[in-house]
Amino acid sequence: MKGSETQLLGLMEGTDKRYVIPVYQRKYDWKVDNCRQLYADLERVIRDGRSHHFFGSMVSQIVPDGSNIEYHIIDGQQRLTTVTLLLLAISNMVRSGQVQSADATVADQIMKRYIVDEWSSGDDNIKLRPVKADREALHRLVAGDPAEFDPASNLTINYRFFCEQIVRGTLNADELFDAVKKLQVISITLDGDDNPQLIFESLNSTGLALTEGDKIRNYILMGLDPKQQDVVYEKYWAKIEMCAGKDVSDFVRDYLSIKQQVTPTIRNVYRAFKEFVESGNAPMTGVLDDMLGYARIYRKLHDGNSGLGNRVLDGSLYRLRRLDVTVAEPFLMEVFQLNQDGKISGDDLAQIVLVVESYLFRRNICDVPTNSLNKVFLTLNREVLRFDGTADDYLDKFVYVLRSKRESSRFPDDEEFEQALTNKAVYQMRGKYRSYLFERFENYGTLETKDVYTLLDNGTYSIEHIMPQHLTPAWVEELGPDAEEVHDVWLHRLGNLTLTAYNSTMSNATFREKRDADSGYRNSGLRMNQRIAMNDRWGVKQMQERNDQMVSRAVEEIWPMPSTTFKPARKTYDSCTLADEDADLTGRDIAKYAYQGKETPVSSWTDMFEHVVKYLHDKDNSVLLGLVYDSDGKTEVSSYFSSSPAGLRTPIPVGEGVYVEKHNNTAAKISILRKLFSLFHEDPTDLVFYLRDQDNATSAERDKSGLRRAYWKYALGLIQEANRDNGSFDNRNPNGWRSIAGTFGVSGFAVNCIVNKDEARVELYLGKLDADENRRMFDFLQSHQEEIEHALEGATLAWNRLGGSATSKASLISTSLNGVALANEEDWPRMAEFMAKWSRKFLDVFVPVLKAHPSGR
Repeated sequence: MKGSETQLLGLMEGTDKRYVIPVYQRKYDWKVDNCRQLYADLERVIRDGRSHHFFGSMVSQIVPDGSNIEYHIIDGQQRLTTVTLLLLAISNMVRSGQVQSADATVADQIMKRYIVDEWSSGDDNIKLRPVKADREALHRLVAGDPAEFDPASNLTINYRFFCEQIVRGTLNADELFDAVKKLQVISITLDGDDNPQLIFESLNSTGLALTEGDKIRNYILMGLDPKQQDVVYEKYWAKIEMCAGKDVSDFVRDYLSIKQQVTPTIRNVYRAFKEFVESGNAPMTGVLDDMLGYARIYRKLHDGNSGLGNRVLDGSLYRLRRLDVTVAEPFLMEVFQLNQDGKISGDDLAQIVLVVESYLFRRNICDVPTNSLNKVFLTLNREVLRFDGTADDYLDKFVYVLRSKRESSRFPDDEEFEQALTNKAVYQMRGKYRSYLFERFENYGTLETKDVYTLLDNGTYSIEHIMPQHLTPAWVEELGPDAEEVHDVWLHRLGNLTLTAYNSTMSNATFREKRDADSGYRNSGLRMNQRIAMNDRWGVKQMQERNDQMVSRAVEEIWPMPSTTFKPARKTYDSCTLADEDADLTGRDIAKYAYQGKETPVSSWTDMFEHVVKYLHDKDNSVLLGLVYDSDGKTEVSSYFSSSPAGLRTPIPVGEGVYVEKHNNTAAKISILRKLFSLFHEDPTDLVFYLRDQDNATSAERDKSGLRRAYWKYALGLIQEANRDNGSFDNRNPNGWRSIAGTFGVSGFAVNCIVNKDEARVELYLGKLDADENRRMFDFLQSHQEEIEHALEGATLAWNRLGGSATSKASLISTSLNGVALANEEDWPRMAEFMAKWSRKFLDVFVPVLKAHPSGR
């Protein structure tokens, strides 16, 4: 095995060289994001005047092949393929005249030196030979006819990205080519005795890899001369590592969360840190000095020692650490920094941490999903400060913000918390939360505390069932005729549980034996047991009384809902994330959205939807192109996307060759985005919607939406009853919209009941994505118009053959009831009766005719 440092283009140059990607390698899978990073690195090479840029390693095995030398690439195919695409893009952009070069021969130089062998023909003339699945796409790119490119291939997507960057980029063709020449790799070539499979396994093993923290350390220090390395390491990095302990990667992740308001994935911390440093103006020493300050706070959080001599604060920090709650750390680091800056008092800091503790525990008891917590704490400090731009009255503003959270971000109120704790099977809770709960009940409100955590950890203490897990005849007699039912209901509830160091001796003993034994409740050093010992017997009454007392203490004293007198000068927005599946957005308008911490005002849900879909597509073109071009890989969401505007009713252009359907209600848009976030491997909690308060809507809008909802509550039951045997309107619920649709098993078609200001209408809606198909079906129905209208008791219908424009592709056949008013509740019986009658008639008459047509089956 031989290794050397060399220029990548030096390896690629030569007419007799071929670079073969072995069949055991995966397809080319670098995304636009990877290419964007490479392009940014090349820009920095030129901007900073660097002599080289390290680009990883290339591991290959030489295999002679006649007059050519084949290099079988064991490691480095992604980098080699990407640079080939970049070089091809430079050559073609210069050749087409879209960019200029001072060297008239540069386009031919690139092609003949690095991409093709002009003396060979056929498949052998391209020097890079990808795996079979990528080979045809590369051949089409080199051939140069855009009409023949494979739009769904990652090679095509990344090639087009480079073309766009070259045309509109900050570097001219000559600068970019010079930067590529400075890409440096470690080239490792295997000898004949080396086993390529073992090398491949070693390179891709699951051995001890560098952590993200290790990579960051190397990035910081390797660019310095040896003397500077020693100084920077001792002054900054060694201290940061000491404060963070084994959690350097986690600490840097929290630090970046604070600085950028975006939490990188743990496997992407190094890259995120590198981008953060290189996109800023601060010198590395300035960044390290700032990091060290936060690292010292990070240590305080993990040690449970604030250094402020505040017993309440340190106790809360210790308990949060015992719960292993790390999601709140970025926020806590920020408020500690405010305390160090003299903007928050030590007492207020202690109260803030206690409120966080109460918030987290109440949510745990109430089984509130945790997926939104990262975003709650990520933006919490900024939400508090934005009221007036200061930390004045921080505690009150903080409580207001936290209490204002809704849906999965909510602070459970007293009623929810009380009900959940009352019925909770506490014994079956996760061990760390169960230990925390009993520690609090025993130690809250006294200075004579017991080391409950340690005694539970070492097995001295255990959770004791007062009424035992297995009923003896004595216990059955104690509990009475409903003993089995009492046992099922109360066994694991709070009122029947306590702490003891003598669980094994108590076992299934009677209550009096447990109470009066030498190691029993009367003689226990635990306060909670001394209270139990005040009872003469143990049954439903006693368990209920104890449960009520403990729950009341939990709600009012130990984990209280904090109060505040703060009221903002202007009303804040309700918010929810894409992950909040229980969020009710019916009738709610969106004011703005935030994605990965960046807020964008929008005028509508459609506006937001268009922004986000375009952003995702720009980040990784391959996903949506795959949806529209991969006929074998169709998914549920594929029907909303098309490669042509003709395939959709109201298309929005997303990118070249990709369109998305615009005409969907809010629920459909949210559903599509959730599926897209899964396909793009994005975190749905990163997308936050800020909703206009319903009080901010005009009174007319509120009245109209509320009036419609009230009407549908009245009418929907009658419509469903009329169509009970066909089930078309089953599972429909009252809403604030104009229409409710009845389905009948033909995709794209429906019978709609519609309520307008002065009209009730029933219509057959022909709205498939294919406008031509809608028109054909409409024409088929109209050819039977006479018999249809005869079957409908001679009714005269309105026949509207739409589809003449890009925005009107559906066709409608309808009948209306006029002379009624939605605002007049006296008209509702006539309107509802009309909808019930005619929805049933439309389904009875139209559906058999539709299904008689071949495309309607």
